[in-house]
Amino acid sequence: MTWPFENSCDTHVHVFRPGAAAVSPKALAPADADLTRYTKTRDLLGISRTVFVQPTAYGTDNTVCAQSIAAVGSDHARGVAVIDDQISPQDLRKLDDAGFCGARLHMLRGGVIPWDAADGVASVAASAGWHVQLQLDGRCLPQREDQIRRWQAPVVIDHIGKFLEPVATDHAAFKCLLRLIDGGRLWVKLSAPYEVSVDGAPDYPDIASIARALVAHAPERMLWASNWPHLGADPQPDNIRLLNLLADWAPDVADQKRILCDNPAQVYGF
Repeated sequence: MTWPFENSCDTHVHVFRPGAAAVSPKALAPADADLTRYTKTRDLLGISRTVFVQPTAYGTDNTVCAQSIAAVGSDHARGVAVIDDQISPQDLRKLDDAGFCGARLHMLRGGVIPWDAADGVASVAASAGWHVQLQLDGRCLPQREDQIRRWQAPVVIDHIGKFLEPVATDHAAFKCLLRLIDGGRLWVKLSAPYEVSVDGAPDYPDIASIARALVAHAPERMLWASNWPHLGADPQPDNIRLLNLLADWAPDVADQKRILCDNPAQVYGF
């Protein structure tokens, strides 16, 4: 892959700062996954733009993310917050002013917002001109398709659909993901194949087939992310290797640039 491209963006990073916010007792909050360490990784990858995603460990206290955006600067950083559907207009405005542009719905173990509040959060996000970042077991997409379509906010799906058991490209859930993409308001992050792959490193062939199919279908709807610091992954994946996988998933250089630069600029407002 020809990289780095100017203005390449990592669209999914978690950072932690010990003592800066209360941590859920069941959540991972590594002491060594701070902004300084991520900055070294970002520079190694040749990435110049970052989207900080609120970790589930901090619940709806978005302080650490806001501090990270401020430290990097608005020209190069954005944030995705965790909010509930009762957030006040004043607090929402503060987050928007701090550089947040999305609301996270993590609908797996450890998530803060339940499904019965998801519509309300999506409505709040739409009112602010934000997107909804959604992580769920991709196999459940057909059950949630109508609900997702009702949301007025754009939607970003995490981690190549996060099919907790990898599916074939003729599977009903994958076809549902393609339909949602074709609706014109949904993007997919090409990230974290190690979280669900059965085949495993270094190439994750069962997930690579899904990623290639997504890129072939709609490269203009794809994003890339490192998912740093790879919470819970053992062994830790190699960050350069993860970025280089994009050359296999998106062999056309123009598509690589679109995925790394142009698409995130559109979604995150760089």
